[in-house]
Amino acid sequence: MLAVRKSSDRGHANHGWLDSKFSFSFADYHDPKHMGFRALRVINEDVISGGGGFGTHGHREMEIVTYVLEGGIAHKDSIGSGGVITPGELQHMSAGTGIRHSEYNASATTAAHMLQIWLLPSKQGVTPRYSQQSFPIAGERNVLHLLASPEGRDGSLTWVTNSDLYATRLDAGTKVEHAIAAGKHGWVQVARGSAVVNGEALAQGDGLAMSDEAEVSIAAGEDGAEVLFFELG
Repeated sequence: MLAVRKSSDRGHANHGWLDSKFSFSFADYHDPKHMGFRALRVINEDVISGGGGFGTHGHREMEIVTYVLEGGIAHKDSIGSGGVITPGELQHMSAGTGIRHSEYNASATTAAHMLQIWLLPSKQGVTPRYSQQSFPIAGERNVLHLLASPEGRDGSLTWVTNSDLYATRLDAGTKVEHAIAAGKHGWVQVARGSAVVNGEALAQGDGLAMSDEAEVSIAAGEDGAEVLFFELG
């Protein structure tokens, strides 16, 4: 079963320094039909103006990842972690019993473009943890790269949720396929470009929920594509 979440149907908020689109209910945007999918709770596409950002604030009992498309995001948190996340890197936080952090555009003049993603944890009460890692998504194209998994397998980041996160950069006319484990579900998010996924044509910003599918097949459109795929329990 496939269900398309069109980019144009997402929630939207523009605060001047921040232009956000919400795949699922978030903040002042509430849609009871789109509260999340399986463990996925938040996929926000954020464009942050130069010098803008999120001041120090707290989270609990959530797995949070940041995927940067353009620019850089400067991170600081209450457990002493800090750095700048750039395209090709994944930032992960297990909020667990509680963490406070800030996220700012690393540039004072150029906009930053990112996806902010939250997943429900498979276990509560864990010690807060931060990790950040680079992956060859741009250099090794037309391959599904495993970015995060419960076991940290194949060099991926370890997180506390029964889900795997993959990403790929596809050239025009190329395709990747992945067998979905029995009992698992999928979510595809087109970050850039366009793609045909299991027969569904998706544009930039579109999402696709997948249940009872044996595999995911992602074929890039004429301008190529950058796609995230979540395999969810």
